[in-house]
Amino acid sequence: MEFVYTNGDNFDFIELCHSLDNFLNELVGGEENRAEYIPYNRLDDIHDVIVAYDDDIPVGIASFKKYDDECAEVKRVFIKQKYRGRGISNKLMELLENVAKEKGYRYLILESGEPLVAAMALYRKIGYKVIPNYGQYKDMPNSICMKKRL
Repeated sequence: MEFVYTNGDNFDFIELCHSLDNFLNELVGGEENRAEYIPYNRLDDIHDVIVAYDDDIPVGIASFKKYDDECAEVKRVFIKQKYRGRGISNKLMELLENVAKEKGYRYLILESGEPLVAAMALYRKIGYKVIPNYGQYKDMPNSICMKKRL
């Protein structure tokens, strides 16, 4: 497995984001059931991305974007179904946290939800704690926001 640090313009990142969107649509019964979240998952302000490759096949992604001067927001974490359960997401998050630290961030925050069972388990396992919903998620009762000190 190879992990490549890149940016939000990376073709493989964009393609895996489409796969993530399809997965989320299936999970919640259609895009219309997650329409309020779509504006917050645009890629144009994501500059820090890690792509996992199995040989030359892109199999997973994780990224973050600046939230404020000491906090970055984790975005677009996804592993192709066939590659889940191999520790790839754990490694992606470890690498992502290291990049955020190197860039001077003190915290990472993220938004998730209970339907994302594996993601929620991962975040809890690696030290993320539930916090009050922040920013655009404040009035979204299906959102669960989390934070980790780096």
